[in-house]
This record gives sequence, C-alpha cells and structure tokens, in this order.
Amino acid sequence: MWSVVKSVLSALLGVQNDLNRQQDFSSGKPAAFIVTGVVITLIFVLILVGIAVIASR
Repeated sequence: MWSVVKSVLSALLGVQNDLNRQQDFSSGKPAAFIVTGVVITLIFVLILVGIAVIASR
C-alpha cells in the first residue's frame, strides 16, 4: 500500500521516474491508484479549505 501512496504522490508532484511508472502500469491494479489518488486529492482540498477558513478570520 505504501508503494501506491508513494507513486500517487510522486505523480501528483510530477517527479516520478520512468521505471516506477512502468512498474505501476504493470502491476495490474488500477483501482488502487484511482482510489488513492481521489483520497489524497480530497485531503489536499480539505487542507486548502481549512487554511482559507483560518486565514479569513
């Protein structure tokens, strides 16, 4: 599971190398990457909303 999170975070930042990308596509579990990507994106958005709420006070 940690490798999926690490791969998703690297892909979101745009720093994933070609070897890791090829390993991700050969794993055959796209649902794990999709779910992890959605969860991480939601967490990121909630953090931004929280910062905006704190800053607007």
